Amino acid sequence: MTPGQKFRTALDAETPLQIPGTINAYTALQAQRAGFRAIYLSGAGVANASFGMPDLGMTSMTDVIADIQRITSIVDLPLLVDADTGWGHALSIDRTVKSFIKSGAAALHIEDQLAAKRCGHRPGKALVQTAEMVDRVKACVDARTDESFVIMARTDAIAGEGIDSAIERSLAYVQAGADMIFAEAITDPQQYQRFTSTVGVPVLANMTEFGKSPLLTTDQLAQCGVAMVLYPLSAFRAMSLAAEKVLHNIRETGTQSDSLDQMQTREQLYDVLDYHRYEQQIDRILKDQS
Repeated sequence: MTPGQKFRTALDAETPLQIPGTINAYTALQAQRAGFRAIYLSGAGVANASFGMPDLGMTSMTDVIADIQRITSIVDLPLLVDADTGWGHALSIDRTVKSFIKSGAAALHIEDQLAAKRCGHRPGKALVQTAEMVDRVKACVDARTDESFVIMARTDAIAGEGIDSAIERSLAYVQAGADMIFAEAITDPQQYQRFTSTVGVPVLANMTEFGKSPLLTTDQLAQCGVAMVLYPLSAFRAMSLAAEKVLHNIRETGTQSDSLDQMQTREQLYDVLDYHRYEQQIDRILKDQS
């Protein structure tokens, strides 16, 4: 089964399909152990965690591919990847899609912001014309070397143009071949209902913390007809705050001894990594060499 087929199978098995953000291979392992059926690599995750930069379109396709390969080499879960605006014109988008597929990704989403993009929950977003985004979607569809690879179109139109424009744009993107729609920065659950009853393809809800969208439960989203729910940086935010607290405590007290209850133990780490299996392989090699 291809990664794209795995993603579609997961979507059939769970409604809405929960998709947590995994900033690296280790977090992907944790998500797999937690029982998730699909995972996500966000542009913000790559920019923030891998490069220490804000999510303002400054990372490249090759930067993202490096993280895709690290994740897909260690887990079998289908991976949805943030492709930002595609990193260029139609030929660049063609290269992006082919490279993502070759690297083991199952799906991508591409958005209708200008190339100088902003976080979807920040003010000042500027969008390309619908026709240009349609060309982006068509370039993605034409580039597929695997028909099961999922092309998801993201619209950021709600914030600046309103719900009617966002739906109109989404219908054009679906007509161009988008398999699914990512409706960004929705502020009212009823807006999800309007999307899901109109666009005719699965719709993703982004439950990012501290943004414009209310944090709804899976039951609430299911009632609105939402097919997928994204938690793009939930684990990363928790990890970052925990690390910040521990580092400050070590600096201030001169020891980590009173922070141990906030840490994963060595055995817990080994369990996630299946450490002892690797060690046993080393033991067999050394025995064969003796």
